[in-house]
Amino acid sequence: MPSVATPHSPADDPGDPRHPADAAALAPGLAALDRVVTDCRACPRLVRWREETARTKRRAYQDWEYWARPIPGFGPPDAPLVLVGLAPAAHGANRTGRIFTGDPSGDLLYAALYDLGLANRPTSVRHGDGLELHGVRITDPVRCAPPDNKPSTAERDTCRPWITRELQLLRPTVRTVVALGGFAWQALLPVLADAGWQVPRPRPAFGHAARVDLPARDGGPALRLYGCYHVSPRNTNTGRLTTDMLRGLLREAAHSAGLTTL
Repeated sequence: MPSVATPHSPADDPGDPRHPADAAALAPGLAALDRVVTDCRACPRLVRWREETARTKRRAYQDWEYWARPIPGFGPPDAPLVLVGLAPAAHGANRTGRIFTGDPSGDLLYAALYDLGLANRPTSVRHGDGLELHGVRITDPVRCAPPDNKPSTAERDTCRPWITRELQLLRPTVRTVVALGGFAWQALLPVLADAGWQVPRPRPAFGHAARVDLPARDGGPALRLYGCYHVSPRNTNTGRLTTDMLRGLLREAAHSAGLTTL
């Protein structure tokens, strides 16, 4: 794991090629994009928070060396189904180095994907633990852990080039996207427009099981967008989102993407 030192980086400066707007555009493929995003330091508040969290740690993780860097997407580069969350958890992905890994939200999500045959194991412990996804890629519109899980609008917009480029690179294969929560839904609409799909006006409203089909501006395959309540403990502990609801929506989304499920 990398250190959590906080020296000034040229990537702090919008004119530097490692800044999101330029670095993302220069990435020729998803592997390159996933590498370069981990060097991003464009949002000072998020850099301070992710690194301070790594220094202080949670008592249960005192023996961990936290990742404390931006989190890349996870899953195959030819995935037809993409799941989009909010941002890394301070003691989840910010600790483990992989999206939705090491926190209750990820525990629920990966177990559901495993039940559907879309993951090779039901648990997610750390980067490099052998977890593989089948036909599914998972990503976030904000790549650094924010205080109180609430990125600012400016931070969301600064981070946008990463997910925009990711979806541009996935365009040959992606057919369905699931927005996990209202933040992801709202963040995705301009991203999908920038990546080449037509977003209707007025913009469609978020809701669990909301569905909208977006034609491609170049005449290519359309994209289907689903809304799903976020897999956070706040939703699952109150029954707003049940395991059956999550599995049912993921199964429908997978089938719309051409994937076979259990």
